[in-house]
Amino acid sequence: MQQQRLVQFLLLPLVGLASLGTARAQDEPVRSPDWRISGFGTLGVAHASERDADYTSSVFKANGTGLTRRWSTDVDTRLGVQLDATLARHWSAVLQVVSEQGLDNTYRPRIEWANIKYQVTPELAVRVGRIALPVFLTADYRKVGYAYPWVRPPVEGYNVLPVTSSDGIDATLRWDLGPVRNASQVFYGHSAVALIAPLHVYGRGGVGISNTSDWGALSVRANMISAEISSDIGIDLFDAFDAFGPAGQALTRRYAMDHKRMTLANIGVNYDPGSWFVMAEAGRTASHSFLGATRNAYVSAGWRWKSLTPYATWARVRAVGTTLDPGLPTAALPPVLAPTAAMLNAGLNTLLMRIPQQTSVATGLRWDLHTNMALKVQLDRVTPRDDSVGTFINPTPRFRSGRTTHVASVALDFVY
Repeated sequence: MQQQRLVQFLLLPLVGLASLGTARAQDEPVRSPDWRISGFGTLGVAHASERDADYTSSVFKANGTGLTRRWSTDVDTRLGVQLDATLARHWSAVLQVVSEQGLDNTYRPRIEWANIKYQVTPELAVRVGRIALPVFLTADYRKVGYAYPWVRPPVEGYNVLPVTSSDGIDATLRWDLGPVRNASQVFYGHSAVALIAPLHVYGRGGVGISNTSDWGALSVRANMISAEISSDIGIDLFDAFDAFGPAGQALTRRYAMDHKRMTLANIGVNYDPGSWFVMAEAGRTASHSFLGATRNAYVSAGWRWKSLTPYATWARVRAVGTTLDPGLPTAALPPVLAPTAAMLNAGLNTLLMRIPQQTSVATGLRWDLHTNMALKVQLDRVTPRDDSVGTFINPTPRFRSGRTTHVASVALDFVY
């Protein structure tokens, strides 16, 4: 029902804008709308050596491989369909729907994109609706496994922003600086993500800027976004802290995700002359909440020989700032309250240990076995660091940071 209301919310302004475009195009030659349907998908299976947590590709998944299943098809499998429509000379629209495992452990389809674009000039375009967040090198095709060399983008970098789209408006200006072709984008929007009921995460007042520069085989993308983040994750914990007076209230102000401004900055470089490629990205996040602050980076390189592309990737994410807090001073409390305070302190540090700190090395092979179809195999060596669970989910009390996990993955990517 919530998804249906969202669709209605998005489509009503789209219909209105389309009507406006029709009215403004009365002096133009009449043309019928041009519709085109395309799709993409990944059929994947992964195996992890870890038995006390799940390795997965996104924190917005219910489970993965390791603890829940030795072999899991949920880590990478997805299916998407896209409808593109040219409505008039300057007007076009796109609708993209993706089905993949969510936190409710179903493959309920989700609207990834739903926007209408007005081409103001050949260089300037404006869109309104649900739009892909212009973050990371793969922002425009993050869900399309066929479009990138790996089985999955490095989780150490891409999991710092698992949200992939927002509802709002953007404008993109294309311009040249000598031989360099640039695309500069600004946007404003908001996002709402339903977690395990009744939990949600809200991003309001999101603003950002992105610029992509292409010069021959070299592409550079730099971006920064900022949004006010709120969530009811940990609300009971922080309500209990508040009951302990000023000391507990100070902890709530510091760590609760209640209208906290989160900022992400990222830069990516891709050099691809055809027979080989080198990609690298680096970023930093700051949230002023229990999400903490992180720095992340990866470097990946590959060589193309006929239909085969062997590749290797190194990736890392680490915390910047506090990952352990003493919490309430239990020694100064009455004996009857000390056990409760100790339990709350443990709960807080359980949240802080979810700040990802992890290093991984991956090697893989892509085989373009058919037009629009690629088979990939990948081996990852993943090591969480410094008492963090890294990017793993569903950890048990037996989980140990610092223990290396080996992940084997096979994926068949296709587009049509």
